[in-house]
Amino acid sequence: MIKVIIADDHPIVREGLKQFISNTSDMIVVDEASTGQEVLDKLKIVLCDILILDINMPVKDGFEVLHYLKNNHSDLKVLVLSIHSETQVATRVLSSGAHGFINKESIKDDLLTAIRTVYSGGKYLSPLLAEKLIDLLEKNSIILLHERLSNREFQIFCMIASGHPQKQIAETLSISIKTVRTHKDRILKKMNIKNEVELAHYALTHKLIEPAGIG
Repeated sequence: MIKVIIADDHPIVREGLKQFISNTSDMIVVDEASTGQEVLDKLKIVLCDILILDINMPVKDGFEVLHYLKNNHSDLKVLVLSIHSETQVATRVLSSGAHGFINKESIKDDLLTAIRTVYSGGKYLSPLLAEKLIDLLEKNSIILLHERLSNREFQIFCMIASGHPQKQIAETLSISIKTVRTHKDRILKKMNIKNEVELAHYALTHKLIEPAGIG
């Protein structure tokens, strides 16, 4: 039986994943978490084979969790979920130690196969995503501006571009507004972008956020 922990800050998403997995005969959800820190706390007391991890988690984000697990719990298989454009995030999470990546829009098609593949020792990307990544590597050998950002900067970049106020970003990530502003200044400097309007335009152009995310 494949033991799974689900980590997502949205209760509805966690419940949907639990129901989906409960319909199988070879998997069971043994626990769940709503923050990155809660994931790390649960892993100290709960045994599991697969961690399904939303990359956008409060307190500690998915990249911080991956970094910790890579150095302290390398035997655990991690399958990352994200709402972001697949080709822009997949390479980041895989290089950070994840064993598979699924866009949330394709959960019904990919999740069970991904869990079984990762559990068996493989890496999982959907066939469409693998094709996109190969195409991207062939067509684009130039480092894009957003690829200069650290994982934390990339997360804040996406949140700013999606229209989230700095106070909300600070609360979600459990950091100070001053820290958010410092990250913002670094992001604009690294990317040679003047303001948040240009930043949002860049994010939309490169499909890093959904159009509806601009509010």
